[in-house]
Amino acid sequence: MALPVQSFRWMVFIPIAAIFYVLVAFSWADEQMIEKRLTIVEAVLIALEDNHEIKAMQSAYAAQEQDIGIARSYLLPKISIEERYLRTNNPGYSFMSKLNQERIETLDFNPNTLNHPDAINDYQSSVNIEQPIFAKKAFVGLEMSRNESLAKNEELKRKQEEIAFQVVNACLTIMSAKEYVRVATLGVTDAQEHLRVAELRYKNDLGQYADSLRANTALTEARQKLNIAQKNLRLAKRGLGLLLATTDSLDVDDSAFDLTLKELSFYTKNADARSDLRAVELRGENAAQNIRMAQAGYFPYIGIGGTYQLNDHDQPFGSEGKSWQVMAFLRWEIFDGTKREYEWAKAKHLESQSREYLSAVKKGISFKIYEAYMNVEEARQNIELACEALKTSEEGARLLKLRYENGFSSLSDLLNTQTSLEQARAGVVERSNAYKVALAALSLESGTIFHDLNIDKKIR
Repeated sequence: MALPVQSFRWMVFIPIAAIFYVLVAFSWADEQMIEKRLTIVEAVLIALEDNHEIKAMQSAYAAQEQDIGIARSYLLPKISIEERYLRTNNPGYSFMSKLNQERIETLDFNPNTLNHPDAINDYQSSVNIEQPIFAKKAFVGLEMSRNESLAKNEELKRKQEEIAFQVVNACLTIMSAKEYVRVATLGVTDAQEHLRVAELRYKNDLGQYADSLRANTALTEARQKLNIAQKNLRLAKRGLGLLLATTDSLDVDDSAFDLTLKELSFYTKNADARSDLRAVELRGENAAQNIRMAQAGYFPYIGIGGTYQLNDHDQPFGSEGKSWQVMAFLRWEIFDGTKREYEWAKAKHLESQSREYLSAVKKGISFKIYEAYMNVEEARQNIELACEALKTSEEGARLLKLRYENGFSSLSDLLNTQTSLEQARAGVVERSNAYKVALAALSLESGTIFHDLNIDKKIR
């Protein structure tokens, strides 16, 4: 007996659907298995090693260190090898070339030969050395390059602090996203209960069918909110992975994480050692060094040098004639068109600018710390208010549910109360996260974030 076409289709469809379901389930399981769980401190330490921005800054610092060697090179001897070729019938050059080649003969002093020499070749090979003895600009430049290298290192430290804060923020975002998922799940559970009650009342001729439809719509909206919360959680996990230089999703399990709030004076005092402030101070010192650099133009350049020379009329690097020279020299630029005067004036203005900028940065840091401290206080108070609002919302929702079940309130009142409850739940999550982020921001502004995370001794 032949099977109906419809039955055959179901026989084909069901195995395929089952296989597809198994594959999706295994794929989801693999995704969950590859998620690595970290504490916040572990995530920060990994980021300090692997983060791309930090590595780029490390390369910039390493490049800046090479400037010290470049500046030092102006104080070290310069050695060069040179090979020249000359062909001429110029009387002076011709005679001197033969003299350097040590090929002068009696006939070469014939007036006609001296005045009208034949064309001559000269291959000149030389080794030259020059050693500065006094070069004031080079000494000042070396000191400035060292200061700039130190400033770049301080900028690297500040970048590490900023990345640490970003990692802490990302971890807190994941923890908050989990709470949002939990809150959204509670919302779905509540919506399912409201739908159950509405349908029960309708079956018992105590409610309207429209209430069931409205409760069903509310359940759909609650599920949409849950989908959004789950999506945000997945994005937050990938965002943490991005900071840790990986394309994997990373999870955070650190419910015990807490930063302790200290007195405002503690943060203000430690802010004087902030890395970026130290970098500004070092560059301010370099601005003062620029004045010395401009003044160095008034000093002479003194050095010694020497040359060992080979000359040959027939082949490169030949050695028919050999000679050497030893010299000492002094170069003193007496007038340069008032260039040095303008450079000096410019350097003094820039030094004044750096002092004003340093003062502005110090006052700005002081304000930022005060602002961050006030944000922490505000966030702490908001947590208390949010918790109170949640308690009243939960009690209100409980009472409205009882009233609706007994026919004393409408479904609209119950759903409005449910909306307020969900907002209160989300408010507690948001305020709790804001408090922890505000504490981390305060640590960043005062430059104590590594100390507050207890990893200051682990930072290289």
